[in-house]
Amino acid sequence: MKIIIAPDSFKGSASAPEVAVAIERGVKNALPQAETVLVPVADGGEGTMDSLVSATGGHFVEVTVKGPLQAPVQAAFGVLGDGVTCVIEMASASGLYLVSDAERDPLKATTYGTGELIKKALDDGYRRFILAIGGSATNDGGVGMLQALGLQVFDQQGAAVGYGGGVLDQIQQIDQSGWDPRIAKSEFLIASDVQNPLVGPDGASYVFGPQKGATPEMVKQLDHNLKHWADLVEREKGVRLHDLPGAGAAGGIGGAFQAFFPSEMKRGIDIVIEFTKLEEKMQGAHLVFTGEGQIDYQTASGKTPMGVAQAAQKQGIPVVVIAGSIGEGIDTLYQYGITSIHSLVNAPMSLEDAMTRAEELLEQRAEQIIRTAALLAPKV
Repeated sequence: MKIIIAPDSFKGSASAPEVAVAIERGVKNALPQAETVLVPVADGGEGTMDSLVSATGGHFVEVTVKGPLQAPVQAAFGVLGDGVTCVIEMASASGLYLVSDAERDPLKATTYGTGELIKKALDDGYRRFILAIGGSATNDGGVGMLQALGLQVFDQQGAAVGYGGGVLDQIQQIDQSGWDPRIAKSEFLIASDVQNPLVGPDGASYVFGPQKGATPEMVKQLDHNLKHWADLVEREKGVRLHDLPGAGAAGGIGGAFQAFFPSEMKRGIDIVIEFTKLEEKMQGAHLVFTGEGQIDYQTASGKTPMGVAQAAQKQGIPVVVIAGSIGEGIDTLYQYGITSIHSLVNAPMSLEDAMTRAEELLEQRAEQIIRTAALLAPKV
């Protein structure tokens, strides 16, 4: 029996490789002779770089950059096994996980460090990029990243404007004379499943701002500031970001890529599936395991279980999902190739206990699923 194990991470509990190994242990407990193929994946958020670098036999390059609140942080970019493709995970430099709950402030947080990662990769000779833009702490429209790459922004008095979503309304002039010319000669594939526009009730500030520390008053200010920025971009670049799908991704950095870079946006899970050759590895498989920390109706928007299930559906392979928690609306997922959905929790327990014991519980749940599958299909 050939079994593919292609989970995402369980954030705060276990990385995607750790989840895959735990599920494999459970499979082997029940069916020692099973052929298991581990393909840890991600959907454009944290873990995407690790997944792609690991799958292709690449390597990492460490870089010290400005973090979200401008303090130095140790970040990294990945180089795929082809030696020419650079993977940058925005969260490595500008991620929410780099900021404590008490310090979260999208008025101040900047994407400058993400721009520094791109610049270092350009300096090292890379011209083909994959950008994973999930998990950001920022709401600055990507302006910090643009500043790191040579764009200058000035206020009414001609003074340089600082960093963060709180100062975007001060910008009155955009100077592109120092913009890095190497960008025009490069390719940027943006991994994101977010289709939100830049501004408005469905925009970056209202939808994602609160999880980054924005109060209701801050949300209004941030949205106003992004609209001001979008007006300037439309005037200077002829690109209307206000209601452009995907422009609101990662606090508006999605819009910055669409306006200033030769870029293409694509679902993160589709990029990972392509580069890990997951569909090729699925050939001849009898079952696919996938999973992530939370599964609900939002999973259908392009999260890992959805993408993996769609890939398996093409080959008629059943897909089992194990999740840390199961929310509302999962019945809508079965039409996309998911066969069954299971919670790893096996008894009443606190969230802390479930997160601490995630790998143990994953192993137990996988073993139970395989024992049931073997009973129903004893000749496989």
